[in-house]
Amino acid sequence: MSKGRPVVAIVDDDPRLLESLEDLLESAGYVARSFSSARSLLIGGLTGLDVLITDIGIPGMNGLELRDLVKKTRPELPVFLITGRHEIADQVRAQGISGFFRKPFDAQALLAAVGEALHNRKMEGTREN
Repeated sequence: MSKGRPVVAIVDDDPRLLESLEDLLESAGYVARSFSSARSLLIGGLTGLDVLITDIGIPGMNGLELRDLVKKTRPELPVFLITGRHEIADQVRAQGISGFFRKPFDAQALLAAVGEALHNRKMEGTREN
């Protein structure tokens, strides 16, 4: 985990959601980095990120595919999936993530989940040392 404020990457093709999540995360003390696609996130790389929040239904590489790629390259990185769809299959396919949120989601619940994931990751890092 990075020193200083934790860095949270958000991937969603809805600019209004990106802006509101950025504001929410920054008001909670995080550094928020927004990306409109998985490709734009991957161009910058996953180094330096402490949490990833991605929409499932983004164009190109979708959120589930991005989660799979991240788990191969950064298995310790907490990944949260968000979706506007209400299909049970999405929740089943979302196994192996830190959290799953349906839009509209409770902002405080998302912040609590991100905080818990960071805390758990910090505790795991402490046990490994």
